[in-house]
Amino acid sequence: MWRDEILEEIYRIREEHAKAFNYDLKAICDDLRKRQTASARKIISKPLRQPCQPHNKSLHPG
Repeated sequence: MWRDEILEEIYRIREEHAKAFNYDLKAICDDLRKRQTASARKIISKPLRQPCQPHNKSLHPG
C-alpha cells in the first residue's frame, strides 16, 4: 500500500496538538486563532458565497 509521508506528518502534528489541549475543540481553536494573530502573515478572507438558486424553468420543455 502506498504511504504519503507528508500526510502522515500532518496527521501526527495534528494529533499532538489536539492531545496537548486534551482534545478540547474550543481550546484547540482558541490556540489556532492566537497563533494566527501572532504570525506576521497577511490574512486574506473572502465572504462566503451564497449557493446558486435553482431555476424554476425546466431544462426539457413540454
